[in-house]
Amino acid sequence: MGIDPGLRFTGWGIIESDGSNLRHVANGTVASDAALDLSERLLQLHVGLSEVIRSFAPDEAAVEQTFVNRDGAGTLKLGQARGIAMLVPAQAGLRVAEYAPNKVKKSVVGAGHAGKDQVIAMVKMLLPSCDIHSADAADALAIAICHAHHRGADDKVAMALLKEVGGV
Repeated sequence: MGIDPGLRFTGWGIIESDGSNLRHVANGTVASDAALDLSERLLQLHVGLSEVIRSFAPDEAAVEQTFVNRDGAGTLKLGQARGIAMLVPAQAGLRVAEYAPNKVKKSVVGAGHAGKDQVIAMVKMLLPSCDIHSADAADALAIAICHAHHRGADDKVAMALLKEVGGV
């Protein structure tokens, strides 16, 4: 499961991976009501993501890291939404990985500074049966794809290290 955290819209995407083979399972967006207090908006995100995890029972989750911009208040609110995006899968017992936005784009598009249109186009190419719900959902699917690619490499490195020290 990939999660693209945002206070207004949090995108989510679920894929299955078998080696280099990827298959789209589902994607969507959890929205919060801007007219509500921050605590109520965060609760909406928590409830929505919890329902997605209950419905699809993913094995792992990956979340995009927050980048700091000039709007400190906006960055702080995004960070709180990101906290919910990490908390919900952790509460469900899932391993939660984190990826920088440039790493996600480079993994999916081949360029770390790719635009949203390029990300959407590549997600559609990599998951041809996918009907993308929103730009936020496309980003979440890209995060899931990035995790599928890097998780396998990370697991191989860990196994190699275990063999090196005699653990396997």
